Amino acid sequence: MTAAVALERVSCEFGSGPNRVRAVDAIDLALEPGEFFTLLGPSGSGKTTCLRMIGGFTLPAAGRILIGGVDMTMQPPYARPVNTVFQDYALFPHMTVRENVAYALMVRGTGKAERERRADALLDMVRLPGLGERRPAQLSGGQRQRVALARALINQPQVLLLDEPLGALDLKLREQMQGELKALQKSLGITFLFITHDQHEALSMSDRIGVIDRGRLEQVGTPRAIYDTPATRFVARFVGAANLLDGEPARRLTGHAAALLRPERIGLANGHDARATGTVTDVQYYGAFLRVTVDVGGARISADLAAAGALPEPGAQVALRWDAGAVHPLAADAR
Repeated sequence: MTAAVALERVSCEFGSGPNRVRAVDAIDLALEPGEFFTLLGPSGSGKTTCLRMIGGFTLPAAGRILIGGVDMTMQPPYARPVNTVFQDYALFPHMTVRENVAYALMVRGTGKAERERRADALLDMVRLPGLGERRPAQLSGGQRQRVALARALINQPQVLLLDEPLGALDLKLREQMQGELKALQKSLGITFLFITHDQHEALSMSDRIGVIDRGRLEQVGTPRAIYDTPATRFVARFVGAANLLDGEPARRLTGHAAALLRPERIGLANGHDARATGTVTDVQYYGAFLRVTVDVGGARISADLAAAGALPEPGAQVALRWDAGAVHPLAADAR
């Protein structure tokens, strides 16, 4: 099957001489047709640069970019079968919502009646019926986000690029839009490339995730694989809360030279099933659970406990338990 998007040893550099920065370093990546793929990484990791190269806004220093099997490496944005939704939405404030959505059709010379019909159909799809005559300033943040989506979809692109589009929304609206975006993508069958630094967005929405750091892909896999079996320490630290154990504490507690233990896989023990004992050093309240940090012979282990009933306080002596399957070995020399 031909990849919807393929990056072949793609690199990108900014600056020159001693100030040269390699933003993307020889990345190989293939997006499957019709999948929701998320590129996840911290600020400055190179994820947005990858998106901009696929969209044609930035040219690579090396490598090839193929879209639908066609080499698009040096093609301008307008010649590529992709559209982009930016974090700031980039709506035209002087145009109505309908005019914003239909703008690309107007540029192409599509007749007014046809472009308005298609714009209204997309506004219905993104749950904005009857709002075509409003201006962007009259809409909420979530509504403006939907308008930007509709505008990006009007030309029926093969691939939709989304550059942290939910970053400006509040938590509740962001969670609502996550579900709507995923449902929209499934109904359209279009390949989505979603850029974010938010691990919860990535885990909840994606078919696959690529974790990127310092311009290099650390791991590509399903959300479960990324979370349960991280390939590197960076992935283990960046995706979810993590207890990373090394050296003597790791060997004593897990039998490995280095290992990962997720806090939610650890509970309080009742004598015979204890794997470690120690002193509570900190308790953090998160509403649905408490994160209890325990000093276990020089190593600190955090456990997530249900916020109900009697719970330990700082200074208390506790015993911890976990199943053997909760331990994920890591390479001792992996960063």
